[in-house]
Amino acid sequence: MSDSLSVAEAASLLDGLRSGRDADELGAPVGRPVLVVDLDRAAPRADLRPPPGWPGVLIATSGSTSPPEPPGGPDVLISAAADPPRPWVGAGELEGATGSVEAAVRRNPQAATTLAQVLRVAAPLGPAAALVVESLAYSTLQAGPEHRVWLEGQPARRPDERTDPAVQVQREAGTLWIILDRPERRNAYSARMRDDLVAALAVAAADPTISSVHLSGHGANFCSGGDLAEFGTRPDPATAHGIRTLRSAGWWVSQLASRVTVHLHGACVGAGIELAAFAEAVKADGATTVMLPEVSMGLIPGAGGTASIAHRIGRERTAWLALTGLRLDATTALRWGLIDRISPSE
Repeated sequence: MSDSLSVAEAASLLDGLRSGRDADELGAPVGRPVLVVDLDRAAPRADLRPPPGWPGVLIATSGSTSPPEPPGGPDVLISAAADPPRPWVGAGELEGATGSVEAAVRRNPQAATTLAQVLRVAAPLGPAAALVVESLAYSTLQAGPEHRVWLEGQPARRPDERTDPAVQVQREAGTLWIILDRPERRNAYSARMRDDLVAALAVAAADPTISSVHLSGHGANFCSGGDLAEFGTRPDPATAHGIRTLRSAGWWVSQLASRVTVHLHGACVGAGIELAAFAEAVKADGATTVMLPEVSMGLIPGAGGTASIAHRIGRERTAWLALTGLRLDATTALRWGLIDRISPSE
């Protein structure tokens, strides 16, 4: 772990940045992609808000098992407590919490700092605006060197040649069941699946006699995230941004949220949890795990997670989840509010 700053030191640096002073003038620390602040070191109340566009990640830590009331501003808050209240993450229950965040930022500083910027800016926005901010940032990173390095290290993958629907739709009176149906690909979120899902959700939005929508997945996993065979195949990031914003399943789920129940099981990776989090009711079986791996790919969540997950668990825990890329089990996801119920029948 890097040397940490006291609250007073961090507040002084951040105040200088907010007032428009040049980073070089303020000294080396503000030029780093990650700063760690020790809230146990002389901790008077101080303003720890980074400027929204500051290209860095601010981690605040507390070694106390009873963490203090957190100041506003840090991107991630990590406590020694086993089960601290929101917005803290507990290092006691989540091994290596601080080190994992720092390592992730240093491996992919552009993606990590862009994630922090998006979460700061999108927090007060509604779903429609937040999705646009996320997509613009995601598209920028698609053209960046970190994602290119990740792409170059990937094995060749055979594209899906199936022509049948990737989503099955069943109606029972006023209930519409939408079932992700690519079990041979662990329900990877492909362009076809996205388009089929948007079409099914649009039907529900247009028909007031559909009182409830249930979204589930066929096979061992609800959804294993974006289809890796399609990464890097879009003609250009600008076109990809246009497609992403015009065909956003996350936006449709957000509009239908009060009527949507999502049934999670198995792996829920990337889009598999980002889309689900827009719904008002998310159920899961006890073996469900959730994960946001995009920063390790030189990207940020791109299916709406910076809006949907942050709304449920706060931007600080969302940042931790996305930066570390670690798996969250169903019990922790329930405690955090990312899911609403664990049921053995799911």
